[in-house]
Amino acid sequence: MAHIYRAFYAPMLRMNAPSGMPTKVPFLFNNILKRILKDYRPEYLGIVFDPSGPTFRDKLFEKYKSQRQPMPDEMRVQLPYVKKLCQAMRIPILEMAGFEADDVIGTLAKKAAESDLEVLVVSNDKDMMQLVGKKCERCALERAGRKPT
Repeated sequence: MAHIYRAFYAPMLRMNAPSGMPTKVPFLFNNILKRILKDYRPEYLGIVFDPSGPTFRDKLFEKYKSQRQPMPDEMRVQLPYVKKLCQAMRIPILEMAGFEADDVIGTLAKKAAESDLEVLVVSNDKDMMQLVGKKCERCALERAGRKPT
């Protein structure tokens, strides 16, 4: 979701379809995906989304993320189109009820590294740094023109 938020808040003019529907998020998300595919040529790739509904952390701590602002409606209406883009590109979409995307990413990265696969986690979330190890790297795509790290 971090890349979706990044696309939504990107400093550029609004983009709309002729119907008036905003389209900036799927457009910029597509650019991010194309860059990952071009720069890294992954053998395996999956996109992980936060599911709707509470997670196990919400059940453990009632006020978990209570200070967080709700997702803007203009961004929410674009999410189905991001998912349709992934489906059109035949990229698996991963969601697990009760777990945040970061939990799913972490589990998959750790299991893949344990299976001796080279893992690259593409995320702007600094919490993902705890996954970095011998077989797992983290990549934060920076603004256009900069090399991925």
